[in-house]
Amino acid sequence: MRDSVVALNCGNDIPMLNTPKGRILIVDDDPSIRATVSMLLAARGYDVKTAENGFDALLQIKTHMPELIISDLNMPQMSGFEFLSVIRRRFPQVLVLAMSGAFEAGDAVPGGVIADAFYAKGANNPGLLLRLVGDLFLTSASQASTHTRQSAPVWVPRNGRDARGQAYVVLTCTECLRSFPLNVESETGAAVMETPCIFCLNSVRYIIDFSQSVWSPRKPAPSILLKEPTSLGKAAG
Repeated sequence: MRDSVVALNCGNDIPMLNTPKGRILIVDDDPSIRATVSMLLAARGYDVKTAENGFDALLQIKTHMPELIISDLNMPQMSGFEFLSVIRRRFPQVLVLAMSGAFEAGDAVPGGVIADAFYAKGANNPGLLLRLVGDLFLTSASQASTHTRQSAPVWVPRNGRDARGQAYVVLTCTECLRSFPLNVESETGAAVMETPCIFCLNSVRYIIDFSQSVWSPRKPAPSILLKEPTSLGKAAG
């Protein structure tokens, strides 16, 4: 799926830095997005690697642990929603910046997106993206502390309907690791829900994947060339 993203100007007005400022992993199935965002951040001195989907990213993390992950939400094989849920549970110290063209939320994190910051691709604003990344690194210690205080919700697919025709999901308790079915009254969007485990009574937080309504739109969009303002490049350098 190709979202409308910008071709970023990483020319001579952006000074290259010798010492990497932080390790960043960019996860997006669109190669042009990976390339442009990678060039923008590398020009600012970040140590940048890329992955084409959640599975690829998890394999790379085994050998190269990033400090920040920038991830699209609409990707094949493993959705960005599920990927970020896995990251928060397994690597709570890693910062996360989600990006998508499906939300018009400014830089506020949409409900149900497990991230520390959000970049709307339609904003076409590389200066904003750089500011969000910089702010996350400045607050990394407090963010990591917040992550470890509360377990991340489990992202689960909608499983179907039972014999009575009622929608249900199957949850796995994060404490006793036993699975149990849970009926769903109606589509709740991407809200974080909570229910006690029927075996150990541990509170299980979860998000139901109603992916057809929350993934990015499936219509192609033309590429838009966006040059980063020269003044911004000079100020940030």
